[in-house]
Amino acid sequence: MTSATVLSFSKEKIVSFVWQHLLLMFSLYLMTLGVALCIRSDLGSSVISSLPLSLSTASQSGISYIPALSVGGYTIVMNFIFVALQIALLRRRFEPVQLFQLLIGLVFGWLIDINMLLTSILDCSTLATQVLTQAAGCTVMGIGIAFEVKCGSVTMPGEGITVAISRITGQPFPKMKIYVDTTLVVLAVASCYLFFGAWRWNIIGPGTLFAMVYVGMVVRYTSAHISWFGRLLAYRPGFRRYIFGLARFIYRKND
Repeated sequence: MTSATVLSFSKEKIVSFVWQHLLLMFSLYLMTLGVALCIRSDLGSSVISSLPLSLSTASQSGISYIPALSVGGYTIVMNFIFVALQIALLRRRFEPVQLFQLLIGLVFGWLIDINMLLTSILDCSTLATQVLTQAAGCTVMGIGIAFEVKCGSVTMPGEGITVAISRITGQPFPKMKIYVDTTLVVLAVASCYLFFGAWRWNIIGPGTLFAMVYVGMVVRYTSAHISWFGRLLAYRPGFRRYIFGLARFIYRKND
């Protein structure tokens, strides 16, 4: 293999990696937009944001022993704990490449805060607007998750800890996923009683239960209808390919 061939191959790998992770960032943005919309609905947050929302709300309520962090800030902390738990559970079986989850978790929390800011103009003062906002949030989140899975990069920390527990216990991933989600909800409920002395329905409410069922349905439906996203992943951007060529590439019929 000549040096020119090696250089070309290396450049192709770099372009492929960058393009894949640009699409991953887009997927994470959709996921976090969904998270923000669910929080804004006041009907109950998504499972992954329930505990961070409880902690953030407590810190904003003037509880001195709770660090003053945003929902995104507490999400970052939780994601870092998930990675630390994976290392503790898997030990030598933990693959160093999975440390990339730390960066993904950081970006995920950062994007939650951005979308919380962007959605601050929403007025969910009526039940109708609350329901519509919750439904929109769960739909957008499900689409984002389907795209994120399709990107095939390093798993999210929340999924990574589930995979680690599944490997340690020998139990199937779906079963462990239910256990992990249930644990997060229980911790969120416990924190509500600890910090506020009562159940907070805007943190864990009917919208949370709806999200646990509906988001999975959206992911399954979207995953079956995004063959075009696979072609988009295979696309290699360059100066000689213009936007119309990209559009034709995405939407052309499968061979």
